[in-house]
Amino acid sequence: MDSEHANSTDSPRLPAQAHKAGARNDQSAIQLVGIEKRFGQVYANRNIDLTVKKGSIHGIIGENGAGKSTLMSILYGFYQADAGEIYINGRLEKISDSQKAISIGIGMVHQHFMLVDNFSVLENIVLGVEGGRTLAGGMSRARNELKRLADEYALDIDPDALIEELPVGLQQRVEILKALYRGADVLILDEPTGVLTPAEADHLFRILEQLRDQGKTILLITHKLREIMAITDEVSVMRRGEMVATVQTAESSVEELAELMVGRHVLLSVEKEPATPGKEILKVENLTVTDKRGVTLVDDVSFSVRAGEIVGIAGVSGNGQSELMEAIAGMIRASSGRVLLNDDPIGVTQKADANELRHRGMAHVPEDRHRTGLVTKFPATENMILGYQDLDKYGSGMFLDLGAILEETQTYMDDFDVRPPDPNLKVANFSGGNQQKLVLAREMERDPDILLVGQPTRGVDIGAIEFIHKRLIQLRDAGKAILLVSVELDEIRSLSDRVLVMFAGKVVGERDGSASEGELGLMMAGISKEDDKASQKEGEPS
Repeated sequence: MDSEHANSTDSPRLPAQAHKAGARNDQSAIQLVGIEKRFGQVYANRNIDLTVKKGSIHGIIGENGAGKSTLMSILYGFYQADAGEIYINGRLEKISDSQKAISIGIGMVHQHFMLVDNFSVLENIVLGVEGGRTLAGGMSRARNELKRLADEYALDIDPDALIEELPVGLQQRVEILKALYRGADVLILDEPTGVLTPAEADHLFRILEQLRDQGKTILLITHKLREIMAITDEVSVMRRGEMVATVQTAESSVEELAELMVGRHVLLSVEKEPATPGKEILKVENLTVTDKRGVTLVDDVSFSVRAGEIVGIAGVSGNGQSELMEAIAGMIRASSGRVLLNDDPIGVTQKADANELRHRGMAHVPEDRHRTGLVTKFPATENMILGYQDLDKYGSGMFLDLGAILEETQTYMDDFDVRPPDPNLKVANFSGGNQQKLVLAREMERDPDILLVGQPTRGVDIGAIEFIHKRLIQLRDAGKAILLVSVELDEIRSLSDRVLVMFAGKVVGERDGSASEGELGLMMAGISKEDDKASQKEGEPS
């Protein structure tokens, strides 16, 4: 079940038939009329009207739980609407499943890619639509068609490459090609930049613009308002299951869209007082991490984090930040070096005991909430005690105090505004942003001495981002040490008191939080100020 459930209850509405007169619009690629979807007594979508013009990029924004993904799942046939009508190119359609959606020209690129890791690009693209009496004949035709599509839409990729060997940006291209191969004229993209670097996101936008210019219609679901402003022609705003506005992007602003999403004024910048660092909580000395092939991922890194400060680590994804965090947290083994927590060493070269580290005052919000932060088949109550289940307050011996766990989970869900606030709901049924809030609540409420936090707002809407940033600052102001890794440079700059920049596994520089985006960006690319000045000088006329 999709997790984008609005916190709504029954209310009267006009039936879909009341909208029918004059509803059909032959100039639109998509027209949704009076769409309703309810899960139990909770409305996920209530009386939704939406018109998307042919050959446009149309944004859909809203908080986590606003109903965006549910609406798109109805359009793609994953769910059936309880009421309402769907017109595609002016024709009334009954989209019973995703195969029907594909047959009428609708494709979807999911936030978590639907690819088989050990299959090649070509095998993934033809999977389920191989065609031909023999597989070889179908694959040969598919290879030719894939080349045509890749050339036409600048989606160059090796058809024989294995998915597991491709970076996420190229995996996303495979998903787009897969939809185009199936004849999609309408492409739905759900949070497409959530796992991309800034450079990969820029390349994706160029691809989307080219698709639009060649007549394709793009529906873009995202929480990143600057991306909406940069790429869309129109944007529709959802709030608690209802469509509250559709505006021309050029006539709007980030501030207006944020207020429409949340229903109140939103602080887009982090308000904080200067840090007052205390004693040294974490000290990293000459830490090196190599993989099984002998490749150095973290190269002789040294730094410290003090009580009452946030130290941010900036860098393009894949430059060692993740491995550095995982080594400190005891998830992987370091090759050499030392890490001290409150002056006592952590056995990082023997792969530290993560449970012991929790008891010593370290909390960890991992970068990948699905792989290492949650068990999505478990309910919220069980996820809320993961790693802490042996605490006395949860029971003793073989028996857990289920009442105490339920009560505490409910308190955390209320404090972190998790929607829906149901402690017994399986985590898989929460939206990504609400899953993130569950992890943050579990780790931040343990009163840690130091919090390691990776990508704290990945896949989180703007209202929740504001909330998470405030909680991190509150934790800092309470005298806690925070080590932050984020691919969002704005987030690093606004939260961090000190910024370390990593490139190719090394810390190549340190700046304070007031450093410019340009300066940090050059360091992230491995270019020093001196290098940049020298290159500019070489380009000057003699």
